[in-house]
Amino acid sequence: MQKVNIPTTIDPVRAAQKRLSYDGIVPVQELSRLSELFVEADGDIKVKVNCNIDEQGLVVISGEASYSGNVLCQRCNEKMKQDLATNFFYTPLTQRTEEEQIPEEYETFALDDAGEMMLRQVIEDELIIALPIVPMHDPESCAYQGTMSWGKLPEAAEKPNPFDVLKELKRK
Repeated sequence: MQKVNIPTTIDPVRAAQKRLSYDGIVPVQELSRLSELFVEADGDIKVKVNCNIDEQGLVVISGEASYSGNVLCQRCNEKMKQDLATNFFYTPLTQRTEEEQIPEEYETFALDDAGEMMLRQVIEDELIIALPIVPMHDPESCAYQGTMSWGKLPEAAEKPNPFDVLKELKRK
């Protein structure tokens, strides 16, 4: 089965009514915020998206996305492979969803002026969130093998307090 390009935007209500599913790719170069976080941003993001209506009658856009690329290890500053995978569940923010109790696992999103969802932007946001804050190799496989100090400062030599002179003047 050939992978197709995931659309940039979708109408979530219409897609949910038709129970559409997308199984395809997004070229990582087309997602500028995500691609700038990688050393060599090439290849494709694998994406599956399902559009449904749940038991409450809410429109639900669910899916998964995965990508593998090279980032810089923040310990040794060498390239390392970083695998990303995320699952997402969204429902559009409408007057009805504001009044109803939305299930905890659903995130809400605002529709644009045309009533569409920026699908690629959602995928990009989810993958950025899936990135570790500080990517690092395992300590055993990292090129940097030195010891790192985490906030320990050497003991300072005891210095006289410059305000001791004022204490003496106050006593007199």
